[in-house]
Amino acid sequence: MADSQLANLEAFLLGHPSIKYTAPSSPEFSTVCKVWNLARPDIPLAVVHPQDAEDVKVLVQFAKSNRLKFTIRVGGHNMEGRALVDGALVIDLRALTGVKVAEDHQSATVEGGILQGELGTKLWAEGLATPTGSIPCVGYVGWAMYGGYGPFSSHWGLGADQILGATIVNHNGEIIKADEKLLRGIRGAGGVFGVIVDLTIKVYPLKSLLAGVILFNSQDITKVFADFSTGYQKLLENGIPEQLTIQQAVFNAPPGRVFAVIIAWSGDDLEEGKHWSNQIASLGPLLMSTVTETTIPEWFTGNAALVPSGVYGSSRTVNLHKVTPEVAEAIGRNLTTLPSDPGTMMSVHQLRGPSAAPKDSSVFAAREPHYMVEILGFATVEKRKEEAEKWASDVAEAISKTEAGNILPTAYISLYSGSERGVDPLSQFYGSHAEEIVSLKKEYDPEDLFHWAVPQLK
Repeated sequence: MADSQLANLEAFLLGHPSIKYTAPSSPEFSTVCKVWNLARPDIPLAVVHPQDAEDVKVLVQFAKSNRLKFTIRVGGHNMEGRALVDGALVIDLRALTGVKVAEDHQSATVEGGILQGELGTKLWAEGLATPTGSIPCVGYVGWAMYGGYGPFSSHWGLGADQILGATIVNHNGEIIKADEKLLRGIRGAGGVFGVIVDLTIKVYPLKSLLAGVILFNSQDITKVFADFSTGYQKLLENGIPEQLTIQQAVFNAPPGRVFAVIIAWSGDDLEEGKHWSNQIASLGPLLMSTVTETTIPEWFTGNAALVPSGVYGSSRTVNLHKVTPEVAEAIGRNLTTLPSDPGTMMSVHQLRGPSAAPKDSSVFAAREPHYMVEILGFATVEKRKEEAEKWASDVAEAISKTEAGNILPTAYISLYSGSERGVDPLSQFYGSHAEEIVSLKKEYDPEDLFHWAVPQLK
């Protein structure tokens, strides 16, 4: 079966020389297929590399006419590694990296294969920025469409909030502009309706950036985490500028496990940003701070060093109204057992400011102010995978036993690695919007051609 599928594919590609091809027999095949979660055992049929939207269009038409299952791959950071499926053709969009800034410098059209670091660098050259995540090798479009928490979200909103328009290859293999109804679904449910070949997004003037990491002396990490949570809550009550976004993190560094805060100040007044950075640094026993005036490209380069290139395992997320003293204690006592692998870590994102405002134009469900606790049960060595996953499960369970009214019913799809037994994952992701997404799927992809997109609806 696979041999005949490959033969048909190779015959088709002879008529489309612009589409590059990595066959399973190629020495580059394993490298091209590598995704971040190395635990994914699936071996795809082959990998094709379209160079533009027309190439994507004919590939989708070919796959449909030949009943060939396929996946879409960009950064490969889906937590379950689902850019790869056994026997499926991988359509690798990473050659589609164009960025066209509008004349008024209020928006830009970005192609569907661009990575966050590539986008940040190209916009910075124009004196512009847009919300992204922190890791340069993550695909931008997937990050944005499925929500998009990140270091600029308190100032400008989530990634999904930046989407003004989209061009997709639909289930008929046609290149179309998304209408407003489809755009609402794309802002949260992403590629389940088609292959996104470009997005038009909001961009913002940014000529300076204050960013870096504050590391605290974490010999008593339980106390440090609890004290920080209490102090930060007091700062919030007194008012923190929207230009400041912080992300709490716990990871393994040369001194051992460490509690840290990742700072990004995207305001014009750098002195005010330094004041707030110092306020955050005063909330615990300071070990060191790398917060400094920098550029988006430099910032991405520094962040890349914090994350391993490949891991084994799975993740958990818990959404909370507040990090209460009870929650801080539950998390803190589990931080003392954080496995020593550099792939095992935890971070806490906060949704506040424009990100937390209700949006009628998006199916992203978790819009109330909240904290999203990201628990990464990963290991860089496969034999430590079980230990890392158990630790992540223990943290999630400890949080689940805290005050029930403080825990939101939603989970973050981009960090999803499985659902609770008896719980519909679609309702976890989208809450009251779940039925709307199913309805949109029936309308815009009635044959379920994009079956392997996230979330799988059938």
